[in-house]
This record gives sequence, structure tokens and C-alpha cells, in this order.
Amino acid sequence: MRRSSTARHRAARASGTALATLLAGLTAGAILWAVAPAYAQPVSDYEMPFPCAQEWTGTTRSSHSPSVRAIDWNRVDDLDDPVVASAPGVVSRADATSTRGYGRHVVVDHGAGESTVYAHLQDVHVVTGQRVDQGALLGTVGSTGNSTGPHLHYEQRQDGQDVEAWFGGVPFTYGATQASGNCVDLPLAGNLLGDRTAELVVYRRAPRSLFLVQRPGREPKTMRLGTATDEPVLGDWDGNGKANLGVWSPAEGVFTMRVGKQATTTLSLGAGSDQPVAGDWDGDGVWEVGVRSPATGAWTLRGADGSVRTVSLGDAADLPVTGDWDGDGTTDVGVFDPTTATFTLRRVDAEGLTWTAEVQFGSPGDLPVTGDWDGNATTDVGVWDPATATFTERRAAAATAARSTTAATQFGRPR
Repeated sequence: MRRSSTARHRAARASGTALATLLAGLTAGAILWAVAPAYAQPVSDYEMPFPCAQEWTGTTRSSHSPSVRAIDWNRVDDLDDPVVASAPGVVSRADATSTRGYGRHVVVDHGAGESTVYAHLQDVHVVTGQRVDQGALLGTVGSTGNSTGPHLHYEQRQDGQDVEAWFGGVPFTYGATQASGNCVDLPLAGNLLGDRTAELVVYRRAPRSLFLVQRPGREPKTMRLGTATDEPVLGDWDGNGKANLGVWSPAEGVFTMRVGKQATTTLSLGAGSDQPVAGDWDGDGVWEVGVRSPATGAWTLRGADGSVRTVSLGDAADLPVTGDWDGDGTTDVGVFDPTTATFTLRRVDAEGLTWTAEVQFGSPGDLPVTGDWDGNATTDVGVWDPATATFTERRAAAATAARSTTAATQFGRPR
């Protein structure tokens, strides 16, 4: 049975021999090897480094560098195909220029001494220090560095050393073709149903991704928009008081916003490692989009006339949040540090002075979510625990108020 990374202790890891002697009598192209002893199941709940449901073949060879435990992934016409994070973590290396060895590559630190390597990339869409979620786009398949053809070179490491790969809680069978289970839920909230309060929402990564909106006492409302590598946003694009669907493509830097059942609008803003946001920046009742650069902490907020303004908040490892923290009708910005479970909320008062306040809420590893939980026209903070798919809402007169209550609801699929 698959164990949650937040609920289990690391199993004792055997100190293994790197590679057993090749078995005699093997023919070329049919090399077999034995690795002993096998490593224990990793703490990280790894999934394949490809979007949900895609089928890939993973192979190795006796001379594979740096070890036989590394995997070379291929499928037909795979050049420029997306490569995504096997598990959440912090990018410890993002090399977008190297022409040697691994070529353009990304290394993600997952904690507990565990990391993954994604090498020979055509493009890199993250920066060093950036926090990425499971399933987030890291780059595209290429043939850079010491490579003779397009493929993804992939490694799972423990304390810097290659170990046998696991996906979905099961050891990988080298040479096998299998479908990616990297089909995780992402938490959101918004007033999609026209009530005064925000509904809980999850975005389910899939070839045709889903927004699932919680409706107490009824089945969730399901709406389709986006692909497995898009990032979801919600916003009142038409000013009717209800949130609408939106997604942002990190590969193209394009927002797709839907009003009604089918009508969509596209808008170019941001690229690569940026993070999408949305809000009513000027208080006119109509929401606009924006992006935040993890590399600089700069937010680019687009106005209705196409003009942009820039504010700065947070560092590379923070996750962006938005909301009307003081109830003045204008959306403010904020960041969440998943390491310390701390929100830093920014607002501008009537005199034009900028204020920031910290609110600690949730547990390390939670993902942030914000919404007006109690219908008082101010946005509250909350978190979603990926291990249990539990939303926990902090309800207060204002987001930064000391006195608060909490409410917990399970919604979505646990990881």
C-alpha cells in the first residue's frame, strides 16, 4: 500500500552494492544486470516525470553514466515534449546553457536527502531556488550535452547517489513502457456559484484538465479547461460578481480565460519560470491577470488598458497568493513560505503607505489557498494538505486579525 510522504518515517535504507557482475552468455541488445540489495521505498511519492497519462519507455544499460540506475526515457517524436516534476521540491540547479555532460538540466531537492535529475533538456522553464509542485513544468525533452539523440535522462538520488527508481509507490521495471500517474490535484478557491462565500476548488491535472467545485450536499460541479502542464487561475473576468475559469501556459506565456460555457479569451503575459496570478488590481469590479518572477520577486500586474505596474514581494522559494486583505475592494498581493507555513501579506492604505504583515497558518508542506470563507468581503487565508486533501480555512474579521477560528474540509484527491 502506498504511504504518504508526510505520514511515514523513512525506512531504513540498505547499503547496496552498485552493480552485480554481468551474467554470462548475454547477447548484444539483451543485457541483463542485478542490483543488490534493493533500496527501500523513498520518502517522496515520486511519479513519472511526464504529464498525466502519457506513455513512455524507460531504459538503461550496463555502461550508463553515472550509474545503471539512471533512466533514459523515450517515445515516438519526443523532442520538445514537456518534462514535469516527479515530486514537489526546490530547484537546486537550473542550467539553461550547458553544452557538456548533462547539457541543459534541472535538479530538484525533495528533502530528506532525496533529489531528482532531469538532463539533456531542450528548454529549461525554472530557476535555481524556485519551489515547484508535483507535475509542474520543468522543461522540454532535448538532446543537449553528451547526448546522441532526443531523450530525457532521469535520476532519483539519495544523499547524492543514484538509487533505483520508484513511481506511484512501486519499484520501476527498467525497460518497461508505462503510463504516467502524475495526475495530481491543485487547490484553489473562488466564488464560482454566485454565493457570498468562496467555494473550494481543485484543478486536476489531466490531458483535458478539470476544475472541480465543491457543492455541499451535492456532487462537485465539473468543468474542463486546460492541459496537464497548464497552471490554473480563477477571476471575475466580466465583472458580474462570479469567478470564471482560467489557465496559464508556462511554455507559451499565454493566459486562456473563459467567460460562460465556451467563450474564451487569450492574452500573452510572462514566460518560463513565472507564476500566474489574478486580481481586481484597481477596484473596478473586473479582474485582470499578472505574473510573478521567482528569480526577482517582481510582480507584473496588468491593467484593463494593457498597461502594467510592478511591485516586489517574496523570494524564489515563496508561492504567490492574492486577496483583498483589508476589504477595500482592491486585490492585494502576498506570498506563502511552505517551509515555515507563513503568509506575508502586503497592502496599501488610504494614504498610499505600504504595509506587510505575517500570518503563520498550516504546516510545512501545505499549499496555500485564499478566499472569503465567511462572506464578510475580506479575503482569508487557508491551506491544503496534499497528503490528506484537506482544506483548512482561517476565518477572521481580517486576514491579519489575531482572533480567528478554523474549519477543515476534505476535498480533492490525496497524493
